[in-house]
Amino acid sequence: MIGKVLGERYEVIEKIGGGGMALVYKARCRLLNRFVAIKVLRSEFTSDEDFVKKFKRESQAAASLSHPNIVGIYDVGIENDVHYIVMEYIKGQTLKELIKQKGALNHEFATDIAIQIASALENAHSNHIVHRDIKSHNIMLREDRTIKVTDFGIARAVSSCTITNTGNIIGSVHYFSPEQARGGYTDEKSDIYSLGVVLYELVTGRLPFEGETPISVALKHVQEEPIKPRKINKKIPKSLEEIILKCMNKNISGRYSCVSDIIIDLKQSLLMPNGDFVKKSISENTIKMESIKTNGILESNDNNEEIELDKNDNAANIDEIISTDKKEKKINKKITIWAVVSGLVLAFALSGSYFAFKNVFNVDIKPVPDLIGKQEEDAEKELEELGLFMNVAERVHNKDIPEGEIIRQDPKPNQSNKVTNPVTVFVSKGPRKVPVPPIIGKNYDEVDIILESVGLAEGDVSQEYSPYPSGIVIEQKISPGISVDEGTKIDYVISGGPEKFFMKNFVGMNIEDVETELMILDLIRGNVVERPDDEHPKGEVIEQSVSAGTEISKKSVVDFVVSKGVEEKPNEKVYYLSIDLPKNLERMKVTVFKIENDKSVLIYEGTHSSIDSPLKVEINGKGNVLFEVYINNSFHESTSYKF
Repeated sequence: MIGKVLGERYEVIEKIGGGGMALVYKARCRLLNRFVAIKVLRSEFTSDEDFVKKFKRESQAAASLSHPNIVGIYDVGIENDVHYIVMEYIKGQTLKELIKQKGALNHEFATDIAIQIASALENAHSNHIVHRDIKSHNIMLREDRTIKVTDFGIARAVSSCTITNTGNIIGSVHYFSPEQARGGYTDEKSDIYSLGVVLYELVTGRLPFEGETPISVALKHVQEEPIKPRKINKKIPKSLEEIILKCMNKNISGRYSCVSDIIIDLKQSLLMPNGDFVKKSISENTIKMESIKTNGILESNDNNEEIELDKNDNAANIDEIISTDKKEKKINKKITIWAVVSGLVLAFALSGSYFAFKNVFNVDIKPVPDLIGKQEEDAEKELEELGLFMNVAERVHNKDIPEGEIIRQDPKPNQSNKVTNPVTVFVSKGPRKVPVPPIIGKNYDEVDIILESVGLAEGDVSQEYSPYPSGIVIEQKISPGISVDEGTKIDYVISGGPEKFFMKNFVGMNIEDVETELMILDLIRGNVVERPDDEHPKGEVIEQSVSAGTEISKKSVVDFVVSKGVEEKPNEKVYYLSIDLPKNLERMKVTVFKIENDKSVLIYEGTHSSIDSPLKVEINGKGNVLFEVYINNSFHESTSYKF
């Protein structure tokens, strides 16, 4: 792709990212002279007609969004089975990269980021577009601290960290909602859950759920409650924790009803960090009623408590519900009185036994120390000194934690534990070993998929000239078959094509086509001079400074003379300025200025050799006109003409 021009407009410069679905390139828009990002659909998906239709339809829908916190989509196109989207080019880093670099962020900074993300979602939801893959990888942070949300409405990258449902990618496993994990219907509230996960990650520096496999993480989203953020980071304000947990409520009806409400609460949390203003949601299946009016009289239960009434109940059953409620209250009072009396009698009877057997049943209780991150032997020794003992529940591979370190413990640090109960721990086995796959001979665009499929990462990529086609891998720094740690980066070298080759004949080709060919051949276009010619149509190459068949090196400069076409000027005399060129210069830059009515205008510029002398330059004007000639930017001569 590098060097290609898409849509006769976007010149691809370099690869800047990519995933399982698409590759992202930095490109220059020739029309507007600005940098853009181009997402190109991988070739293996172009044969899937349904996938291509979805890619095109949803990317066009995303292009309708316009918001300062959403990456703009400029264009969507297809060229020779290459499907691409042209987007705003963002200079910055992803939130994922920021969290890896700095860990947990200051809660005020994190809140500001969350407000910007929520504003982007608010705009999308109002246009009936659900993101479905909000995650820290898809959020760019610019140098001025503004946020740009990417990938609106576009199919998600296929990788080991995504789950699909009937062939449709529905989100990244560490960030998606319980309903996505179940393969159910997703809507705006799924984005709200994912926003809660991102905010959780921003203020704690970690994800709420981790697991050995994507499926185990998905099950945790459905079955487990996350550790409260303030238990991980005590600096998090109470109100911000409540906002996060409300966003991450497993019950859809328990979350915020819309993103606008989240923005209001986030702004309020900056003013009242420990305020109690986050509303608790009421089940959508019940309606709370302070009192019920029947026959003009307000009814309530005996203790003036609120009565929860299912909204499916009709008005005819209200009296019956209240009557039944009163009867149940009277019965419950009698039961309560007998229970209290019986409890007092039993308490007096057992009190003597308690003191008698106190020494037998009294078990020492001690707080559990923080063992996470410590070596297994050191943790066991620390527990023994406190009179506690350790039980290793499982040893698991973890690419981020060294072998022998404690990953998780139960009970948690500082919780109380009986000395007779073990402290259960999970110990890291370190990263699992994986064999390096062969990538020599593969195309550059395929390498990241091959490496990611076995748990490895793309390292530094260098380029060397070789007889092989440009972009083909010619060397990998770690040989195939060698076992390395999961997550290891593999450096490799790609071919830049042959360093020297025989020059192609461009005479007769259109200059725009020549420019594309030059980029592919890694040559540099030099000066282009136009000259009238009756043999070649306008825009065709007449001459090239390096003759066809001549051996040439890459990065060489090639100049061209292009046909200006036949200019018919009936009843009009054509004037030429004759310039004698210096004989001692092999190459020289010639520029001619026309000075007319005290205004100086550049009318000619070109590179020539002494054999081009005398050089003829067409001139025109009215009255007395002065022409000044410069050789290599130094004054050469001046001539005055009367027209």
